[in-house]
Amino acid sequence: MPSATVIAAADEAMAIALQAAITSDTFRVYTNDDVVGVEFCGAVKNPIAVAVGMSDGLGYGDNSRASLITRSVAEMTRLGMIQGAHMATFTGLAGIGDLIATCTSRHSRNRLAGELLAKGASPTEVQQQVGQVVEGIPTAYALHDLAGRLGIDMPVTENVYQVLEGLRTPRECVADLMGRAPKKERHEG
Repeated sequence: MPSATVIAAADEAMAIALQAAITSDTFRVYTNDDVVGVEFCGAVKNPIAVAVGMSDGLGYGDNSRASLITRSVAEMTRLGMIQGAHMATFTGLAGIGDLIATCTSRHSRNRLAGELLAKGASPTEVQQQVGQVVEGIPTAYALHDLAGRLGIDMPVTENVYQVLEGLRTPRECVADLMGRAPKKERHEG
């Protein structure tokens, strides 16, 4: 099946050599020198997929899912830019591309974890039922700590952390996110 990916490397010649080695008529490979951004996108998408899974598990529809994914791109970008990532990375395959796949695939472990959390499973039960690593769980803790240290607002991932800690239910997270003060959607750059 046709697919695309991105290889991030500081060494452009290495990235191009890898690109040439694995590109095929069904696998398109792009290069990117934003190693921090690509790595950051690869990690942050996972707790966001947990949040989307919780939304799905609560029975919310496509518009809720799309809104959650879209607003998560904003928080992913906010924190990533402070870490030295380039804004364009967040709108590419490593950012939006991988985020959409992880948040919407029926094969996503992180999305499944969110569905199970919405149905009342504990993080330990989720890990047992999924039977594989659910990267979004430890990443939610790491992002909670990092965003807190840097003073960056990450409401979606923070709500995932709150559920994992037993401080909120998934329904309370929805109320928290929907009850936030109205803001202007702003695109810079």
